[in-house]
Amino acid sequence: MDLFDSPRMTGEELRAYISDLNILHARRNPPGVTDDEIELIAKEIEAKEGIKAGLGAVVDSEDFEPWLDDAKPSIEPFYWKRYQKLLLQNGLPKDVVISTDKVTDKILSRLGNPDKQVPWDRRGMVVGHVQSGKTANYTGLICKAADAGYRLIIVIAGIHNNLRNQTQARIDEGFIGRDTGKSQETKKGGAKHIIGVGHFDPNNTPVSLTNTLRDFNKATASTNTSEIDSYKVPVVLVIKKNHRTLANLLDWLKDNSASGDQEMIDQPMLLIDDEADNASINTKYGKKLVTTINGQIRDLLNMFHRSCYVGYTATPFANIFIDPDQDDEMYNEDLFPRDFIIGLDAPTNYFGPTKIFVDGLPEEGDPTWLRYITDNEDILPVKHKIDHELDALPSSLTRALRAFLLARTIRNMRGQKRSHCSMLVNASRFTAVQGRLRNRLHETLERIQNSVRINASRGAAALNDPEIAALHGVWREEYPDVEFNWPSIQSELLDAIASAKIVEVNSRANDLDYSNSGDRGQTVVAVGGFSLSRGLTLEGLTVTWFLRNTMMYDTLMQMGRWFGYRGGYEDLCRIWMPKDAIDWYAFIANAAEELHDELSTMEKAKATPRMFGLAVRSHPASLLVTARNKMGSGQKVTMRIGLSNKFVETAKVSVLKKDIIANIEVAKRLVVRLFSGAFPDEATPWGKLIRDVPVSAIDEFLAGWRNEERSVTTDPRIVRSYIRPRRADQLKLWDVLIPSLDGDDTTDILGTPIVPANRSVDLNDLAHDFMSFSGKAMRVASRGIEKAGVDPARAAEVERNYRQKKGLAVGERANFPDKEYRKVRERGLLILHFVKAKRPSEDTLDENSRKLAAKIPSQPVVAWGMSLPESLYDDEGEEFIVNSIKFRELFGGDDEDDDQEAALEAS
Repeated sequence: MDLFDSPRMTGEELRAYISDLNILHARRNPPGVTDDEIELIAKEIEAKEGIKAGLGAVVDSEDFEPWLDDAKPSIEPFYWKRYQKLLLQNGLPKDVVISTDKVTDKILSRLGNPDKQVPWDRRGMVVGHVQSGKTANYTGLICKAADAGYRLIIVIAGIHNNLRNQTQARIDEGFIGRDTGKSQETKKGGAKHIIGVGHFDPNNTPVSLTNTLRDFNKATASTNTSEIDSYKVPVVLVIKKNHRTLANLLDWLKDNSASGDQEMIDQPMLLIDDEADNASINTKYGKKLVTTINGQIRDLLNMFHRSCYVGYTATPFANIFIDPDQDDEMYNEDLFPRDFIIGLDAPTNYFGPTKIFVDGLPEEGDPTWLRYITDNEDILPVKHKIDHELDALPSSLTRALRAFLLARTIRNMRGQKRSHCSMLVNASRFTAVQGRLRNRLHETLERIQNSVRINASRGAAALNDPEIAALHGVWREEYPDVEFNWPSIQSELLDAIASAKIVEVNSRANDLDYSNSGDRGQTVVAVGGFSLSRGLTLEGLTVTWFLRNTMMYDTLMQMGRWFGYRGGYEDLCRIWMPKDAIDWYAFIANAAEELHDELSTMEKAKATPRMFGLAVRSHPASLLVTARNKMGSGQKVTMRIGLSNKFVETAKVSVLKKDIIANIEVAKRLVVRLFSGAFPDEATPWGKLIRDVPVSAIDEFLAGWRNEERSVTTDPRIVRSYIRPRRADQLKLWDVLIPSLDGDDTTDILGTPIVPANRSVDLNDLAHDFMSFSGKAMRVASRGIEKAGVDPARAAEVERNYRQKKGLAVGERANFPDKEYRKVRERGLLILHFVKAKRPSEDTLDENSRKLAAKIPSQPVVAWGMSLPESLYDDEGEEFIVNSIKFRELFGGDDEDDDQEAALEAS
């Protein structure tokens, strides 16, 4: 019975079907499974069947010519059908496979038509989500491209061998159908080593000029070309994104052409650039200064008469910042996705940044999956030298390790013993420090394993062992609601953790190997830096301890190896990181979601990729995007800050006494004017809302505001210049909200009774005379506050639309994003906050932290936010110029570059 082509069963039909299978199974292997187990199987199938995936959005150039529908009757979907069966066999839900089929058709139709014999050159980009299945998507695209007639396919994987090898293995499984590494080793014996799709049909095996053991090599490739028979089957290469590898490939192609063999470069060629925002971008300035790898990719494309470049990335900010306004010659040569940009919707079971850092961060109570690192500075500071000694582990890291070992045990008890289970420790960019960290973790793990081996079988008496007692304490605090009690978990500990090991993954060592694990999945703690920050998948990642310092969008998101799919163990996942890193992730989670929303908006507006690029570049947070790609030493960076349909907020304020006093005075003048009796006001769930405030009052407040320079998007120059042309119409009248909590802690320093909000602050920022409020998503305001002033009927309408979009039932709890209300806002909303900084407990502070805490103002300070409607004007935002050295002072450097340089140096 082919379940893929069968109609969906009712719950009753499904259970009857499973029962019938159980009867057949029990005849061979009595006694079969119990009724309770049948119910569990049915529920798991129903959960998977409920997983959906949208089809994403598409932005096309004006010259898009559809060709696929006309070509479909002549295309035999051999490679795709094999891959489709593999996806289903691997447990991908039917609806997700269907959406993968549809979206890969969308992408394929935008590649060049391989039957079209005239020269063509297509450039596009596919925007996914971190760890959401981009490799699976482009493997499907490769299969379909091969079916359609593409005969040379090149996949450029990451900049490290481990990622290239991992990508080759996935192409082997999903497209080639044999293990290229083993086939290479035993070629003379003729062994096929069939894997993956090869089990469904081993015929028409593509020729691979690379294998899981070795990257591209001219001598090996020349030997393997004997297998090519006039390109009756596709030829595929999976190469590392390395200038030497690309140079070798280019030389080999040139040598073949020079010797008269034009057949290869006459083939339609598809180039997949995985992690396209990393190392592929031209970071030089000027027409003749081209980054080596960027230039080599261009040369590779230009070698072929018919070529198509598709960049895959979850963080497309750098690609969007390729200048589409360069003169035509450069624009056509560079890798800007001029022909198409396609967004991939993640399936509904995606464990991604929005779920973790937005939905999983409640206004009240503890985060669902996140835990704070507060104990590292004396042992392993965020910023440390390459020779930093490490004699012990922060207690939070030891706790995270214990949580991981418990999670492995619980997963085994849930029937996931055959599945891999991993922990990620990313705490230093230096390989030497990573090695010391691995050693300390190894010692700790060995101590726990020894205690479990000796004492876990002693029942209740085992809790006299400090290590087992500590495990019990972590279980009680982290996993008290799991379905197993402590005695049963304790009895399974040894079996679950005995084979656990600590591995190092970096440029000097790669001990990560999920193969050859027999009937038991690997249990590994992976310690690394840059190698673990991009592309590499950690199988069954369950617990993370993350201590890194960067604020660039792409770096942060790519470091999120914990994103992905966590079927059957999502509740066990935990992520430890510093509070400020959590705030930044929450901030960029919203920004990434806005990027996909913007893509959908552009699709509806029939915009071009160039227009989408300009829209992204004018995002208020765009100054944080991939700064290294836009800056030479000391040059000025010009960006455009777009405020249409945006929310900006002073999440950073000065603690200099003169600035605090000045801002209180300017706020007080505004409040006195608001409560002069000239404007209507009303009570709201957030505080007092004053209506019909003239723009002059807003402008005067902004003119007097002393902005903390690191709060770039609230620079009064930018905000006032945005408001100025709209003063006569759209922003003529404003609403002003003055939030106030319930309670007795009232102050009238602003001229009206207010109970200040309480917000945590980052002590490290106080060393530089400013405070960063560490509210949810780096916001001072609470969720939902932008609903204030919106027409209730329109607010209800967007809430209904949001429920429908997310598949939520009426009455089901929903956290409506503020941006939904902003869509129907008709006038500007100024939110005037009065905020009291929370003082940390003196008991938790060292001497240096006490000195910094002394800088926290004793009185509340003023902050503000602004919710702006969609502009009626066709503009691209306000220009903002900053020197790159000043930029680094404000936002810090990007230590990913240090990782990359260190890795290349080590190699």
